[in-house]
Amino acid sequence: MRAKANIELNAGLKSFANGLLPELITTLRRCAPGDLLAVVGNEAAIGTDLETWCRFTRNSLIDKTVEAGRTRWLIRCAEAPADDIIDRPIGSRLWLYTNFDCNLHCDYCCVRSSPRAPRRELGIARVRRIASEAADLNVNEIFVTGGEPFLLRDIGDILAACTATAPTTVLTNGALVAQRLEMLRSLASDRLTLQISLDSPTSERHDRHRGKGTWERAVKGIEQARAGGFRVRLAATVSTDDEAEEFRRFLDARRISEEDRVVRRIVLRGFAIKGIALARADLIPEVTITADGVYWHPVGADDPDLLVTAEIFPLAEAFAAVRLAFEHENEHRRKLATIFNCA
Repeated sequence: MRAKANIELNAGLKSFANGLLPELITTLRRCAPGDLLAVVGNEAAIGTDLETWCRFTRNSLIDKTVEAGRTRWLIRCAEAPADDIIDRPIGSRLWLYTNFDCNLHCDYCCVRSSPRAPRRELGIARVRRIASEAADLNVNEIFVTGGEPFLLRDIGDILAACTATAPTTVLTNGALVAQRLEMLRSLASDRLTLQISLDSPTSERHDRHRGKGTWERAVKGIEQARAGGFRVRLAATVSTDDEAEEFRRFLDARRISEEDRVVRRIVLRGFAIKGIALARADLIPEVTITADGVYWHPVGADDPDLLVTAEIFPLAEAFAAVRLAFEHENEHRRKLATIFNCA
């Protein structure tokens, strides 16, 4: 889905060598922090100059599309909003997209999951090999997500393989918890957490994004999981700081601990038409594996710009590829820090 820009700049046949740069600077001055600026041009070669310019000016080139022979670059003006940075080794958290089909069609899903999405199943054989090799790679947390993982008949085997290697969290919308309780009870509850999506204290906003009746089903799933003896983490996806604060007050009133809550903003990827625009350079990598390969971060595990390698195995080499890519990103930052020396 094409992201809407605040300002569209028609570059035509211009390049940085013949007039685009001053026009770009003038346009940027009209943009507020976080605005999206689209540059549409006939010269695909200006992409390299745009990327360099973005790095130097602390803006971010977040998307590139080709339409009718013209290239459209999407730039987020200014750096991404500050977030809490947790100092954790790359690869200590491993994300697995078991599938991409889902029983819901959330309008902001960052990986375009829906009932019509192809399954693109990771599969139990690959999961077992991943879990086996991860045991020697200092992985201390595994996150199983989708799509909706509970749609899979072999999700019990998948979770058993993961929990045997590391404490595991399965992300779910909660609607199918009742159907999977018997399977869940067969697993070690002290090694498994259910992260259930609940976007708002009442049903209106949650159901607007996820579908009528989904809030009620999520609440029921939370209750059933807790009654089954499982640790439950609540995760809200919100549009504004006010919505985030409202949800935190809701959690405070119910004495939900900090470690059992996740409040995150909508990201401008996948189905979302509004949200925070994040580029690869904005994200600390968290190794993410799908049927299509190894990705930089779970928030963009369906986007070519975050694909690190199509080769999953050997897993040690996939982890090394992510670390090397991160080193290259840091090298860009170091170069920017030294590119203008006064003495």
